[in-house]
Amino acid sequence: MSVVKSTLSDDDRKTVGDALQGALVDLVDLSLVAKQVHWNVYGPRFRSVHLQLDDVVDTARQHADTVAERASAIGVTPDGRAETVAKTSGIGTVQDGWIKDADAVQTLVRALGAVIERMRERIKVTDEPDPVTQDILIGLTADLEKHHWMFQAETA
Repeated sequence: MSVVKSTLSDDDRKTVGDALQGALVDLVDLSLVAKQVHWNVYGPRFRSVHLQLDDVVDTARQHADTVAERASAIGVTPDGRAETVAKTSGIGTVQDGWIKDADAVQTLVRALGAVIERMRERIKVTDEPDPVTQDILIGLTADLEKHHWMFQAETA
């Protein structure tokens, strides 16, 4: 039961709600991965990578809030609990301990790539049932792709 009523059909709300929940989990995990790497990065490019990681954290957190609020607006309760994130995120684990700057960059290239791939699937499934949600997902994917490009450029 939802205390918030949506104009979406039950089937559409389920489809869109699943897409939003998946996006939320991936964004929460992306922010945690980037912060973990941020705290442990070292090497000659420490400062630039360190600052770039904070940009990813900020982007992920801002979009996570937007996604969670969109879910609430359509009558779906968002779940960003640690247990849920750990069970359902599409991002791999981060190595323990210090992370060389080049490894940090590769970690973010992989994490961002995984999230972007999943976001593009969510964009497809929300096209018909909810263009408003699709628009949110398109915008956040564009921001993630910009970060992805910038980290990839670090490896050239």
